[in-house]
Amino acid sequence: MRKTRSNTALGTMKKRSPFRVLVSTVISQRTRDETTSKVSAALFGKYDTPAKIADAPLNELHRILKSSGFYRQKAKHIRALSRIVVSELGGVVPDTMEELTKLPGVGRKTAACVINYGFGKPAIAVDTHVHRISNRLDWVRTKHPDKTEQALMKIVPKRYWVELNDLFVSYGKVTCQPRTPKCSECVVVKHCRKVGVTQSK
Repeated sequence: MRKTRSNTALGTMKKRSPFRVLVSTVISQRTRDETTSKVSAALFGKYDTPAKIADAPLNELHRILKSSGFYRQKAKHIRALSRIVVSELGGVVPDTMEELTKLPGVGRKTAACVINYGFGKPAIAVDTHVHRISNRLDWVRTKHPDKTEQALMKIVPKRYWVELNDLFVSYGKVTCQPRTPKCSECVVVKHCRKVGVTQSK
């Protein structure tokens, strides 16, 4: 699976500070990697610190974020969390799940990405791809990503947590797709129970 891995927006970030990872992950919600990379670059090209984003006019953030979808909500969250980082946290992004999920627009998946990519610490970020593939493999039997995260933490060795999201996201986009997975091309098909798969290529 590592050989078929493609680059994700977070995995290819050149300046990977915790704050940039945090903001980019919020931008990435329901957004393609290509768009996330372009929008993040545009945002940080104009507002490169938490303080600058905190003071940015909302309509200007709307303009920059517009192509990412749900841009009004994202702009509101990004400016609000920037203000909290500046005024309440001394400019420092927290590195724990508990503190990160207190920030506006930050759920467990976003927080895990910050812990992984921003701080290089183990966490399992579960998005739709990780949730789907884990269930198809029959590693877990869960209905919700939060439950998938907790189940994976019990069975996946910690040394693999950081790369799990990157591997499954890239594999889910290219091979283990939602509706019609390409099982004939899958490198782990012999180990997959194909739970929930009704048709494949």
